[in-house]
Amino acid sequence: MKRERMVQVALVLVGLLYLSWFIPLLQALWQSSWIQGNHEAFPMFTTVNTVLGVFLLLAVRRPAQHRLLIAFGAWSSLAHASTMAIMTAEARAHGIPRSPLDVVVIGTAGVVLLAVLAALREKSSSSGPAPIGEPRT
Repeated sequence: MKRERMVQVALVLVGLLYLSWFIPLLQALWQSSWIQGNHEAFPMFTTVNTVLGVFLLLAVRRPAQHRLLIAFGAWSSLAHASTMAIMTAEARAHGIPRSPLDVVVIGTAGVVLLAVLAALREKSSSSGPAPIGEPRT
């Protein structure tokens, strides 16, 4: 029961992290700031992260039934953090200061979601095989 609660807490925290992208999304759309800097990708990126946050929060009730969503969240977070790490290194190589904080935050979110997957896998393997036609709970 304790592991299940930790899984739920982790999903809530990561879900809220991604849902928090809703505020910059609204600001970018309301103020049309993406037009001025030619940053069309920013509103699209924040939309995807906001929706991921909503679905991670919906997965809190029954995480085992949402393993694929959690896996997508984990691997997309790690891929995104890797891309940001390369961008940070390139910026610094060109003398442009760039904080690696976003790399750490998004990378940590990915690792937390991978830990959630591991906990769910361990729970499902300890409950034994499910009869054919019956989902594991």
